Order: sequence, then C-alpha cells, then structure tokens
Amino acid sequence: MSTATLERKPVMMDRANEVLKEVFGFDGYRPGQEQAIRQLLAGHSSVAIFPTGSGKSLCYQLPAILLDGLTVVISPLIALMKDQIDFLQAKNICAARLDSSLDRAEAVQVYDDLRSGRTRLLYVSPERLANERFLQLLAQQKIALLAVDEAHCISAWGHNFRPDYLRIADLAKRLNVERVLALTATATPEVVDDIAEAFSVEPEHVVHTGFYRANLEINVTACDDRERHRVLVKKLSSHRGEPAIVYVTLQKTAEQVSAFLKDKGFNARAYHAGMKTEERTKVQEDFMAADDMIVVATIAFGMGIDKADIRGVYHFNLPKSLESYQQEIGRAGRDGKPAVCEMLACRDDLVTLENFSYGDTPTEEGVRELTRELLAGRDEIEVSVYDLSGRHDVRDLVVKTLLTYLELEGVLQSTGPKYTEYKFQPLRPSQTILEQFNAERADFLRSIFKLARKGKTWLTIDVAAASERLSESRERIVAALDYLDQRGDILLQASGVRFGYRVVKRVADLEDLVRTMQEKFEQREEQDIARLRKVVSLVECPGCYTRYLLDYFGEDRDDCGHCGRCQGNPQQTLPRAQYSKITDRDRAVVNQLQAEHSPALRSPRQIARFLCGIKSPASTRAKLGKHRDFGRMDRVPFAEVLELAKSVVGEP
Repeated sequence: MSTATLERKPVMMDRANEVLKEVFGFDGYRPGQEQAIRQLLAGHSSVAIFPTGSGKSLCYQLPAILLDGLTVVISPLIALMKDQIDFLQAKNICAARLDSSLDRAEAVQVYDDLRSGRTRLLYVSPERLANERFLQLLAQQKIALLAVDEAHCISAWGHNFRPDYLRIADLAKRLNVERVLALTATATPEVVDDIAEAFSVEPEHVVHTGFYRANLEINVTACDDRERHRVLVKKLSSHRGEPAIVYVTLQKTAEQVSAFLKDKGFNARAYHAGMKTEERTKVQEDFMAADDMIVVATIAFGMGIDKADIRGVYHFNLPKSLESYQQEIGRAGRDGKPAVCEMLACRDDLVTLENFSYGDTPTEEGVRELTRELLAGRDEIEVSVYDLSGRHDVRDLVVKTLLTYLELEGVLQSTGPKYTEYKFQPLRPSQTILEQFNAERADFLRSIFKLARKGKTWLTIDVAAASERLSESRERIVAALDYLDQRGDILLQASGVRFGYRVVKRVADLEDLVRTMQEKFEQREEQDIARLRKVVSLVECPGCYTRYLLDYFGEDRDDCGHCGRCQGNPQQTLPRAQYSKITDRDRAVVNQLQAEHSPALRSPRQIARFLCGIKSPASTRAKLGKHRDFGRMDRVPFAEVLELAKSVVGEP
C-alpha cells in the first residue's frame, strides 16, 4: 500500500465521522459499521454479516457520499428501495431507483441524472441486470461501489439461492467495479465463505457482529393441529393491542387465520402474494401506521419493512429453515425493547414443507430433455427461460438453476442478456427526427425504421435480423433506439428477453452430465429436507433455544437466560402427525384427472404436484389452481401421492 494511501485513510475516516453527524444525525456507529466503512474507504471489498435491523444500509450510504463515482445497490426489496431513497433525498443526497413501478417520465429523469453524473446512489433489483439497455448505461459509468443486499442468495448451497445473484460477481469484474460490499443477515460459515470467494474478499475484511439479540425472547409451543388456533389466541391475548406478525406457509392459511383472529376481536389482516398489489400496499401502509395491528402473512411480508415497534413474531406454521426463522424473528423489537418470538410447532407442517421441496425437484427425464436442447450442437445459443419452462413444465427457477450448474461445470459461459424485439412508437414525424442528425446517421436511422413492422400504434423490429440485414452490430442498433427514446423522439419498449451462452466444453457423454446435474438437484433437495430437520431439532432441543440457534450460524455463546427453556419451560416433543391416508376416492380422482386429458396433467409427477397443491408452469397456464381437486391431498406425503399416480397412469 502506497504512502499516499496510508495518509489518506485517516483523513477519509475523519470526513466520514463528520458526515455521520452532519448528514445522518448520528453521534456514533453501531457495532461493525465503522469497520466496514473503514475498509471500503481504504479501497477493499468487504462482507458484512449483521443481524436484521442493525444498520447495514449506513455501511454503503455513507461511503457513497465520499467516494468518487456511482454507488449501485442491488436489492430484491422494492419497499426498502423506496424507504431509503425517501430518506436520502430528504438529506439532499441524489439517490434513485430503477424498477417496474416508475412511469416513463420518472425513468427518463433517472437516466438523465445518471448520464449527467448527478446520481450518487442507484438502487436496482437483481433482475434489472438482465436489461440490455441498462447494462450498456452502467458500462459508461465509473462505479466506485457495488453494494449487494441479501448476498447469501449468491451461494448455490445456501437456503435461498437465486441464480440471478451468481452473475453479479462476474458483472462486477466486467464493469470494473472498484469495491464491493456484500451484505446479509443470515449466513452460515459455509455460505459466508462462498460470498467472500465470489467477490474476492480477504478473510480479514469479513465483518461479523454476531446474531445475538438480547431483547428477543424465543419460545416454542409444541401443539396438535386441532388446538393450534386456540393456542395462538391465548399467546396473542397476553400481548393484546401490540403490533405483531403471524407467519404462515400457505396463502389460504393467511386468509383463514386472519378471519379467525378478526372474529376473536383482534385487528388482523391477511397478506400474501395472491393479493392484488394495491391490496398488499394498503395492508403494509396500515401496519406501519397502526399500533395494534396483526398481519397474518406468508414469507412475502416483512422484507424491507422498517417498523421498529413490532412486539411479537409468531410462527403459526413451522419455518422452512433456521435461516428463514432467524431472518423473520429479526423483524421483532428493532427499537431494542423486549419482543416475543413464539413458534407453534406442529408436525403436520412437515408434510406441506417437504412436499414443496420434493415437488420442485425435476425428474431425470426433464433434466435430460433440457440439457439436450441446450447442447444441441451450436457454439452460441440464446435461450428464453420462459419458453424452456413452459415447454418442459418446470419452474423458471429450476431452468435458471440448471443453466447456472452448467456454468459451474464449465460447459456454458454466459454472454449476457439480450432482447429479441424492440417496439417503438414515434412521438414526432420521422422527417423531424431524422433532420436532427448528419447524413450518415440519418441514413442509418432511416434503415432501422424501414425494417420495422408496422402495427396499429407500435412499430416492431427484430434486432438480430436487423443486425444481419444492415451489417451493423446489435449494440449500435439498440444504442440508437435508446438514444431516441431518451430524447423523447420515440417511446421504446423491449420484449422477449433471452440469455446468451457460449458452449465452451463439448460433452462426450451426455448421460454422465445429466446424472451429474440430477445429483446436484437431488443434493439440494436433501439439503432442504436437512434444514427442515434442523428446525425440528430446535423445537426439541434439551437446552437454550438461543444458544442452539446461534450455534447453527457458527456463533459460540453461553445460555441466554431469557428464552423459554432458560426460563424453565419443559423440553418439547412434536406430537405425532395426523397425516391423511389415501382413499378409494383419491384413486377415483386420479382416474378422472387422466380422463380429462389436460395437457398439464399428463405425467404422474404433474398429477402428484397438482394433488399436493404445487403449481407448475403448465398448470398455471391451464388455470388449474381453481380446479375442485387442486391440493386435495396436500396433507399426504408427496412420495405416496406420486406412487398413487404412477399406479394409475403408469411409469413415465
């Protein structure tokens, strides 16, 4: 490290301390914040593992003010983006977001501010990285800092792997990002190592403050499914009039439990992904404003919700993993005051949670067909995840994961996302647009216009075909259209996103590769089931709940002294599950489903998913979620339902 750099470090931290007080209004740092900020200002990339609500955002917001260049924040939480931007703009810091909720005028302003260099922080979702136009714009920026929220999603073996995240590390290199800050509130030591390796973070630049929260009282009540509603009312009645979240697994459970609580006099509302956006927004806003409201929600609720006075988080259903549990209870008591974290543990939930894991695992036949199509002989391929998902009736996440596995195997190399079509609506006469440019550029634009297919309102152009016809790069064509859009000459929309790959290794034995891919999916399934077993182990652990939970995340602590077990509650044992048995009527239903000849219910696995209440691309398109028998066997183990379907339909 140069002498100039060593001299600059204390000066930068002096200025950081001033900004902390003058801009953010804080007299001091929370644990871990100063260390992370110091590392970033010194030019190092860092991983920060802080508990939920412990001030992770300051670790990139403060450096963004001091660093020379743009700070890009990647976050899946639109609610978090909006709240943080409102906060920063109130401090006269130029911050913006790019997401689907912006109208045209707002989006144009964001792009103008970026090009001019006014923007200090830009918030985007991981999916935005599949936007060709956006990536071209980013390539023109000096990116001083890339902050990656929910960074545990980058780990292929983490509890919430998202293939879109795995490309972030490669993108950071291609965009010459100067430093990266990876942030997470839930990561085991193995996942932390994955994150650090992906972003080339040295061990001494990993900041871990620990997960312990002294104000959270963790308790577990093992109960039978038939008494669970009564137990929930009893627990909530002890804290009546306090804001709380009740987490459930299924959307229909959210509706049922919220109605039950309303009937008992509680101010309760449901929240789940099946509700309209405006309904969810209203529930969220009402919850933020109320001091006695209970939200009964699926895991979709709470991400990015910064309500400090939540006094209780109740799990009506078992969480799917300890990572999910740690994140969800972290939303309680952010004001530092005591809060209750209560889990109503019922073994019946295991069937539903296991079924979702088993049901999402593709068959070897499905993996074979997908792999064969991807490696059909061309050296350069472009794929539509949506088309592949529909053609093979596997969730788009499974398709993305397979593509990622093939990248990790060194078979494919990503060449980036592209749109197949652009459509535009002229806002001015063509001649008026063209006369603004010199002869060469005007001729180029005129050629693009001539190749566009005319519709009633929009003109559509196939960019690949236009590139070939004009002997021009697609990048120049897209840049020209984007420029006209930003000038207000046309209204531009892109469609048909496709992901490009280069086949870098030809596979001599396709079956061997298919087996390797299938083993990865099965290994992931086994890990999901193992995580669920860890939840059961927490319920039945003989000692301190807090100590058991922290040990899972690699943190060694003594007994907390304030959880249910430490306060003298007896060790719990999950009651025997009341699994449903397969009946003659169920067999008759399978026969009837086969007789209906639905294209979405051709194979035993498709039928088993349908009966267990697990949607697939084909069943969704066929609107089978409203079918009278959808989910009728959701309390029967998936393996048994699959065997029933095979016995009626036959082996695939």
